[in-house]
Amino acid sequence: MKRLVRLALVALPLVALAAAPAFAEVKTRDKTTLKFEGRLLNFFLGKAAKEGIEQKVAVKGNRKATLNDRTGTIIDLSEEKVYELDIKKKTYTVTTFEELRRRMREAAEKAEKESQKEEPGEKQEPQKPTKEYEVDFDVKETGQKKQIAGYDTHEAIAVVTVREKGKTLEEGGGMVMTSDMWLGPKIPALNELVDFDIKYAKALEGPEAFTMSADQMAALLKMFPLFGKASDRLQKEGPKLAGTPLETTLTVESVKSKADLEAAQKQGSSSGGGIGGLLAKKVMKQEPPKARSTFMTTHDEKLEIATSVAAEDVAIPADFKEKK
Repeated sequence: MKRLVRLALVALPLVALAAAPAFAEVKTRDKTTLKFEGRLLNFFLGKAAKEGIEQKVAVKGNRKATLNDRTGTIIDLSEEKVYELDIKKKTYTVTTFEELRRRMREAAEKAEKESQKEEPGEKQEPQKPTKEYEVDFDVKETGQKKQIAGYDTHEAIAVVTVREKGKTLEEGGGMVMTSDMWLGPKIPALNELVDFDIKYAKALEGPEAFTMSADQMAALLKMFPLFGKASDRLQKEGPKLAGTPLETTLTVESVKSKADLEAAQKQGSSSGGGIGGLLAKKVMKQEPPKARSTFMTTHDEKLEIATSVAAEDVAIPADFKEKK
């Protein structure tokens, strides 16, 4: 379940921020909702899809704590240790950075061995993509304003469209990534959150530390190959948007080409008839094919932002016991 959530969250755009001063402090309370197309995935996501998950994040010196009502993680850069907390059972486990590095090396070696298992005759030269794609970017201010976490914000909507080169989205299909952002003023303290993650990644000798493994990234791109192109463009254009996003709704839609839509409609109309066919459609709750379908929706909102962090905000609670 953790792997699925981490994999999905990478769908969110990461905008590079300037490093904050050493030993800066910041504490936030956020609420994140994550939904996928299809009831099965949302069933496994549980509360994250229905109500959203509220979490507290605090950085003080070389420690960062991330806590929700079920789990928590405390990273200590000085000790080079990661503490995983079970809030319900009031227990925690400890993993050293060296152990994490070992696991990363083993995962890389395993992937290398798997790739070498191919028979010589099975190996093929990489094929050039059969289609070329173009990426369009558009951003507009809606004029809407509201207060979030005590800050005045304004709404900006950024739309990234990936389509087949030389064709419209409707003709050739593709995908649309829409980021609806409520932007507040620049909040320097929030830079420390990103800065800490960068330090953590460097300590583990690679960005895998705080993103995802190569196989997870491959799985995501295989599931939705155009996602990478859209995400790269949104990350590139993100700094052009003035302000700090305090609430963001990210929607990823897949768009069928005209030919694919017609084929899907034809296949749907020719599916089994009679009582058996009607019963199957009712059980599967099959819907007519649509030109657009929402692949994923995430919503993230900053509920509170503070620049004063107490020592207990990044410490293991006194009544927790280590699980070995």
